[in-house]
Amino acid sequence: MAKRRSSVPFLGTAEQEEQLLRLIASHKNEKGALMPVLQQAQDIYGYLPPEVQKMIAEGLNIPLEEVYGVATFYGQFNLTPKGKYKISVCLGTACYVKGSGQVLERVEEKLGIKSGEVTADGKFSLDATRCLGACGLAPIMTINDDIYGCLAPADISGIIDKYLND
Repeated sequence: MAKRRSSVPFLGTAEQEEQLLRLIASHKNEKGALMPVLQQAQDIYGYLPPEVQKMIAEGLNIPLEEVYGVATFYGQFNLTPKGKYKISVCLGTACYVKGSGQVLERVEEKLGIKSGEVTADGKFSLDATRCLGACGLAPIMTINDDIYGCLAPADISGIIDKYLND
């Protein structure tokens, strides 16, 4: 099944582009510059959209395919934007056996997105993750720095509603 793309358009600012171009220029002739440039570019934009990958490829004079290959190989890089509220649902063993799969499904239904996507308004992003280190509270979900434990699918609507009105 093909992964659905984010419907949030790229909204980079002139300041971000200027920062990125300075970053690229400072690493232009360095061997192995791609990783640090990608890391810092993600710090600037919050993710690595195709427009940013293209600027990096052109600026470092390397094939776009190489930039994309590195960006998709390492889990630290995001190719889609993250929402104002970053929701993570743990699918580690302890959480999964206690029903986190159903919790994730309920979040997807409530927001109308799948794991790895962001809502059209940019307010929420959703990711299924592995162990978050709170197995005693299984199943758990985080929204930014807030931790919700001992969840049931019926809890999800009320939790997300608190963030909808913000």
